[in-house]
Amino acid sequence: MTRSNTGNGKPGAPGKPAADQEKKSTILPFLITFVLMFATWVILSGNFSGLLLSLGVVSSLITAWFFHDLLFPSVTADHLRIFTKFSMYIPWLIWEIIKANFHLLYLVFHPRMHDLIDPHIIDFKSDLESDLAITTLANSITLTPGTITVTTGNDGVCRVHAIDKPSADGCPGAMSDKVADIFGENS
Repeated sequence: MTRSNTGNGKPGAPGKPAADQEKKSTILPFLITFVLMFATWVILSGNFSGLLLSLGVVSSLITAWFFHDLLFPSVTADHLRIFTKFSMYIPWLIWEIIKANFHLLYLVFHPRMHDLIDPHIIDFKSDLESDLAITTLANSITLTPGTITVTTGNDGVCRVHAIDKPSADGCPGAMSDKVADIFGENS
């Protein structure tokens, strides 16, 4: 007499839990894609009439049905953790961008502008390991006014152009630690 295992430790019909698991693993990406598409529809249309909202629901459902596996091939708890931490990183990055803008305003409107602007190229090795984390750090540095990531490698070595010494001294700074925290790469 043979027993089949349903995956939950209890005997039962073979194949059923795998199908249930497959359904569950495709529902979450479908729902996330639908919510993102519909939110984009509502924000871009700005019109809340019944007809347009129903058309938005239909088109978002169709888009989510065909493309949920392209946007989110496999959503895990780790992906949700990264998304949550990245959502908390964005306001911090925006604040850093605002501060860097004021620093550039100071440089540009200072009477001794030519003395203050002192371009530097710096190289540093980041402790980040994943390509996504390294790319996030490089893009965050480039988004911050006064600094541009010139090159970056898979080994975490970055070359950054900074407009002055204070901007160069700030690289990578706290930004690298925050990106490492997002992707769980902090030691």
